[in-house]
Amino acid sequence: MSGKDCAFREDGVWFRYRACGIIVEEGFVLYAGNDRDDYYYSVGGAVRAGETAREAAEREVYEETGVRYEAQRLAFIHENIFRGTGTLSPYPVCHEIALYFLMKPRGTRRLDPHGTINGGMPERMHWLSVDRLREYKIFPAFLAEYLPEAPAGVTHLVTHDEKTGERRRPVE
Repeated sequence: MSGKDCAFREDGVWFRYRACGIIVEEGFVLYAGNDRDDYYYSVGGAVRAGETAREAAEREVYEETGVRYEAQRLAFIHENIFRGTGTLSPYPVCHEIALYFLMKPRGTRRLDPHGTINGGMPERMHWLSVDRLREYKIFPAFLAEYLPEAPAGVTHLVTHDEKTGERRRPVE
């Protein structure tokens, strides 16, 4: 395994292949946050060359929480196409493919976070009530709709932010 992320930034395009863990314990789901952004985001990160998405999700969850969670199953495939803002503002076309794995619960919300750094900014973990997810500014937003009763199979979603606004649709 090379350790190089499956991502590139060139000619006005930013692309990333990402793997995430959905951790639900005692009616709460784990999200990450930092002092720079006004929203919570999923626990996960870039898949490295030579690594499977499942391995990446388990590695990223461990790196961010200090706890070894095991991936239970693939739940969502998310194609996210959007216009870059903030640190991605030089990229008018951003395209991310993210695979979301439900992680096997451990029966406790106890974590051992060890000051994860994301782009130079320390991250903190936040347990958000699954029943109240719509009250939070979260990314991906579709989890507020789908997580309370996660479909048994794999759901493929496309989010395409255009001039008309965000469109989200399950793909048949």
